[in-house]
Amino acid sequence: LSLGEAKNLPTYPGPNKMRDCYCTVNLDQEEVFRTKIVEKSLCPFYGEDFYCEIPRTFRHLSFYIFDRDVFRRDSIIGKVAIQKEDLQKYHNRDTWFQLQHVDADSEVQGKVHLELRLSEVITDTGVVCHKLATRVLECQGLPIVNGQCDPYATVTLAGPSRAKRTKVKKKTNNPHFDEVFYFEVTRPSSYNKKSHFDIEDVDEVDKMEIRVDLWNASNLKFGDEFLGELRLPLKFLRQSSSYEAWYFLQPRDNGNKSLKPDDLGSLRLNVVYTEDHVFSSDYYSPLRDVLLKSADVEPVSASAAHILGEVCREKQEAAIPLVRLFLHYGRIVPFISAIANAEVKRTQDPNTIFRGNSLTSKCIDETMKLAGMHYLQVTLKPIIDEICQVHKPCEIDPVKLKDGENLENNRENLRQYVDRIFTVITKSGVSCPTVMCDIFFSLRESAAKRFQGDLDVRYTAVSSFIFLRFFAPAILSPNLFQLTPHHPDPQTSRTLTLISKTIQTLGSLSKSKSANFKESYMATFYDYFNEQKYADAVKNFLDLISSSGRRDHKSIEQPILLKEGFMIKRAQGRKRFGMKNFKKRWFRLTNHEFTYQKSKGDHPLCSIPIENILAVERLEEESFKMKNMFQVIQPERRVLYIQANNCVEAKDWIDILTKVSQCNKKRLTVYHPSAYLNGHWLCCKATADNTPGCTPCTGGLPANIQLDIDGDRETERIYSLFNLYMPKLEKMQEACGSKSVYDGPEEEEYSTFIIDDPKETYKTLKLIIEGVGTLEQEHAQYKRDKFKKTKYGSQEHPIGDKSFQTYIRQQSEISAHSI
Repeated sequence: LSLGEAKNLPTYPGPNKMRDCYCTVNLDQEEVFRTKIVEKSLCPFYGEDFYCEIPRTFRHLSFYIFDRDVFRRDSIIGKVAIQKEDLQKYHNRDTWFQLQHVDADSEVQGKVHLELRLSEVITDTGVVCHKLATRVLECQGLPIVNGQCDPYATVTLAGPSRAKRTKVKKKTNNPHFDEVFYFEVTRPSSYNKKSHFDIEDVDEVDKMEIRVDLWNASNLKFGDEFLGELRLPLKFLRQSSSYEAWYFLQPRDNGNKSLKPDDLGSLRLNVVYTEDHVFSSDYYSPLRDVLLKSADVEPVSASAAHILGEVCREKQEAAIPLVRLFLHYGRIVPFISAIANAEVKRTQDPNTIFRGNSLTSKCIDETMKLAGMHYLQVTLKPIIDEICQVHKPCEIDPVKLKDGENLENNRENLRQYVDRIFTVITKSGVSCPTVMCDIFFSLRESAAKRFQGDLDVRYTAVSSFIFLRFFAPAILSPNLFQLTPHHPDPQTSRTLTLISKTIQTLGSLSKSKSANFKESYMATFYDYFNEQKYADAVKNFLDLISSSGRRDHKSIEQPILLKEGFMIKRAQGRKRFGMKNFKKRWFRLTNHEFTYQKSKGDHPLCSIPIENILAVERLEEESFKMKNMFQVIQPERRVLYIQANNCVEAKDWIDILTKVSQCNKKRLTVYHPSAYLNGHWLCCKATADNTPGCTPCTGGLPANIQLDIDGDRETERIYSLFNLYMPKLEKMQEACGSKSVYDGPEEEEYSTFIIDDPKETYKTLKLIIEGVGTLEQEHAQYKRDKFKKTKYGSQEHPIGDKSFQTYIRQQSEISAHSI
């Protein structure tokens, strides 16, 4: 969904006439997204995209324009409501919608289940009259009003009869009433000469209708809130004396026609809505298998996943389901490594590496969004929350300074925020999710191999994602990364923009950073950070997050130093009669090994390869009566006991050692929290020193993200995309055939596709088209079966306003034909 802009909004009834407006996206009346506030405009431009999985049924996709006044109160200007069945009309194209008037009577959602029965009743005098029984069974999906819903229904037969009402159901928007109300339709005096309800009475009955109104019982003095109504003409009971069905509730027509449709302005939207039916897993096996093999196809441009990226109109369309599918099946790292390596080989200039909106970039963006959400929460959220709550002035553009603000004070406020955010980012390497680190390792290696003469490319390849496409956007728009519930207010948004710009530049490691800023005030501000310590901190951070303990260390030219410092270690007792005493040693950790030596720069006394670290856990104080101890467990139950200088340092060492070793294949699941002394384990009292651990390992940081992903659903989404772009797939097949037999200048119509190996690409295309064709047949059969089983007026397919009128018309035609 793209929220573009609004235009011609009504002027504010004050001297300024301008408005501060924002737009919300709602499923019926439930807000799911909110844009930023655009100040002082009657034609606000939003330019914001929003993507979400819709977790429930809905009737309308609605958009509300709100105005925030000087007292920070929000009032609705107007809305656009698109019925679910109409969404396909506007699929993926810019459309201007007229804003409609909003009042309490028009805000309706939910459905009601009714049973109507028309019956003859013989009175004591033998005269026949007709009575209508209206049974209100239940409602579903009523709106929550002011935090709760206490609904009741009133039932009225048009005419002088008094409304009858159900009991109030407390604190539910899905009330069960199951109450019956009786109404006289014809009076005995009208039928003193007739014994039945025949065609001569139709004109009178046709004018009658039953009305059901839903209300929210309120203790407020201005009365109960209207929730919706239903008006049913009795003429449809001519075909059947009883009728039971579900109905959508309708807005109340209160006769307010004072506003013309175009009085409120209009809103430009681009809505992409897809609805998929997911079959059982075995239906998707052929297509899923060819997709999951993508990382192993040579060249990768001939793989099914790469082909999807080639035929989709937007790379993002392909990236979202591909990333979720590969994450679900644990294949995301080899896939991204393969497409990234291919892209790097096609890149001519190291300064442009991963700067385009390629399939690689979009897939990494999507992976970071999914895998890095918790990482952002623990890293940025505390400071973002503080910035949003405290509202320190941070404007450094002299032109935009407000009255009473001091430029130097603002610069200092901003500098402190930037410093704090920069520090938490560059100190957060141990928290970076493993899947992201593995991808960054692959990017680093591909870039370093391709551009061997550029020593910085191994850093810029990673920083172009972690800083430019992850941290900087999250700071700029925290609501899009679930760091704040809504878009921040304009002042906070401006502060976050300035911070984001500075962090982005700090992370870019470019040679002339001041030149990156078009604004002179930003260049002046950046002088605060023109120190080598910032560049060093960025490089150390990038080194850590792009290292991988699971790789063969020989593939890296130089080991990456991750942490070093003095600690105290207990002798491991390799000699049978050696003293197991404590000594101060210089410890050094790289992504290859963990070593210690007498002093910094000396030859190592001991070296533990990263792959030999099976667990890193705290050691209980009772073991040696010493605080801040931890243990590094090695094969054959050998344990190195270490004491750090303080609790913070102990945690840092445990975290970083766990981080670099957590992917080792032989990692332990249990350990001994205390030491083995005097012939037994102090924790469990077991006497054998090779006894398995008695306590589950903490595991440190999660080795892999756990996502609630339905692999079949993602494959169905990919099938839908392939089916949508079938003409392009067929065009690509033609291009493969053309390239195979003709090696001359490329025809223009085929030049839009990357085809490195026509024969391999053709084979893959054949498998894709066959798999899509099979699924298409299954979908067609499913639709035919569903159409046969669909009952009009069921809970799944309630009768709406338009459909009910169609039903009445059809019934009238049937009646006329039978007569």
